Amino acid sequence: MVTLHQLRCFLATVDHGSFTAAAAALGYAQPSLSEQVRLLEQGLDTRLFRRAGRGLVPTEAALALQPHALAALAAVDAGARAVAGVREVLTGTVRFGVFGTARLYLGAGLVADVLDRHPGVRLELAGLNSAQIAAQLRRGTLEAAVIALSGSSTEGLAVTPVMRDELVYVSADPDRLGHAITPARLAAAQLVLPDVSWRDDDSTRRMLARDLQAAGHQLTTRVEVEDPETALEIAARGLADTVTWRGVLRAQGDRVPDGLGWAPLRPRRYETFAIAHRPDAVLSPAVRAVADLVEARMRALDDQGWQDSAVPR
Repeated sequence: MVTLHQLRCFLATVDHGSFTAAAAALGYAQPSLSEQVRLLEQGLDTRLFRRAGRGLVPTEAALALQPHALAALAAVDAGARAVAGVREVLTGTVRFGVFGTARLYLGAGLVADVLDRHPGVRLELAGLNSAQIAAQLRRGTLEAAVIALSGSSTEGLAVTPVMRDELVYVSADPDRLGHAITPARLAAAQLVLPDVSWRDDDSTRRMLARDLQAAGHQLTTRVEVEDPETALEIAARGLADTVTWRGVLRAQGDRVPDGLGWAPLRPRRYETFAIAHRPDAVLSPAVRAVADLVEARMRALDDQGWQDSAVPR
């Protein structure tokens, strides 16, 4: 029977050209290594080396065996890493990228899922903007993330769409919601928009700016803040209107300030969220486990028809 130990001794002999050098490289006694090669030859019923001066030269049979021996040892090493990775799921630290408002879609529920199913995992949810996260994925400082596709370039990334949401206009004035929210109306509105620190990279602003520019208008704001919750509070006071995602309103539930209503944009605008990673990356089991839980939660929201659910009106 051919053994991995025999193959390891065989490959070392091919590489070093002698039993003595191969034994030294592996830390074995020379007689022990040469015996393993002899047993391999016996098991295969063929000669693997011939003497040439003071060294050994592989035969045609040895050259035919070499790639298969390498593949066999590589497969065993990969299996060992996979088993170790499963063990690490219970104890590893996972740093997973999330877009800025992901907390409103995933929130503490995702954390509860991870800690309940993998109690030894230490979890870090990092990120403020999809463009920032995509850059970190390409640099390799993050293994995987959930991003808004329109908010970042996906060049060099593998993406798996998991949810779609709709952008809507929000106001405390019912009269402003009784008409189609066209680019012209949006350009004339007094707006409060979030993500002031990321205004140049924010996917929502880019989407709005493109629509308004195509219609001959410019996107302007009266107030800018960091988070959508503050924008909604300002809108509820009647100081300015805002735009946000219907999923954000749904997630806020009864925390949405009283008196607000919403209307769809014309034309309607949607965002797709996706799990992203480098296409050549082999995700660690711990990261893969978190990505699966993120995907499951967001697909569940999509399956529930979040974009068509009842939200404050």
